Amino acid sequence: MKLLAVIDTSVKKEGLQDLTIHRAVSSIPFAGRYRLIDFPLSNLVNSGVTTVGVFPSYPFASLLDHIGVGKSWDLDRRKNGLFFLPITQRDGGLSTVGAFAGLEEHMQFFTKSIQPHVIVSNGFVINQLDVKDMLDNHIQSGADITEAVMDGVSLKKYILSKDLLVELIQTHREKNVVSVEDVVNLKKSPYTFNQYEYEGYYAIIDSVQSYFQASLALLDEENRKQLFLPDRPIYTKVKDEPPTRYIAGSKVRRALIANGSTIMGEVADSIISRGVYIKKNARLEKCIIMQKCVIEENCNLSYVIADKDVYIGEGVELHGTAEQPIVLRKGETVTKEDLR
Repeated sequence: MKLLAVIDTSVKKEGLQDLTIHRAVSSIPFAGRYRLIDFPLSNLVNSGVTTVGVFPSYPFASLLDHIGVGKSWDLDRRKNGLFFLPITQRDGGLSTVGAFAGLEEHMQFFTKSIQPHVIVSNGFVINQLDVKDMLDNHIQSGADITEAVMDGVSLKKYILSKDLLVELIQTHREKNVVSVEDVVNLKKSPYTFNQYEYEGYYAIIDSVQSYFQASLALLDEENRKQLFLPDRPIYTKVKDEPPTRYIAGSKVRRALIANGSTIMGEVADSIISRGVYIKKNARLEKCIIMQKCVIEENCNLSYVIADKDVYIGEGVELHGTAEQPIVLRKGETVTKEDLR
């Protein structure tokens, strides 16, 4: 395919700070078994794109561990494939997509590529974008830059020629622009702009509230059908784990539960990741519980997001709201004594 891909995972979202202390936004777990990065990567692969540059800023260890050399997306190739291109912390961390200062650090990625067009994407918008269709629309429009939108909302994905992107990177200081997103928002002259109207499911993850709402929205079967399409699968890192065990006396209603967990208590309207242990008489409603958490007996939780490796002691009660869910940070321990 005549398209080079950039996934800018350096973008910071202050509203997600509790979930991004130890990881990039694009590495946040989603829907029990995925990470946010899985969706833009899968969109590209499903559209035939075989050269992808991922541009992260610190901390990126979690992201690198997840995507590796791109094997789960068939991007571990001798020619082209996945390129992991970290940018310095000094130049990273802007809240705008396609920051030129970061892309500038890896100019060889662009100058050595043979694809005439580039898609600049982000790691925090979930959708099923047909990149090939967007490229065709861009070429037919004759515009310099095409932006993906839905119902007037920007999905912060942009297609432009590689030559134009290189020009913008090299001249961004004198033109007083900081990113591809900035150029589009300013409608910077002398460039021309086009909008590609996306149709389908999407969610923009830019705050704890939007993350919580988008996650629980997938408990609706219609939303799942729109996002997880049989002919356009969402790929993720494969982990060989046994099926979840449902112990006698457990109760589960309207929940997404990944492999490797043990359920002894009650779970309703919740999302449970891999390797979670929920013990007897624990009750969870409208919760997001990430990998390898332990919920002890007699806990009562609602509107709680528990990051990876959280331990919740016996008898703990935590109740947030839909607007303000309680966030327990990665590795945190909560006991009844802590709440007194």
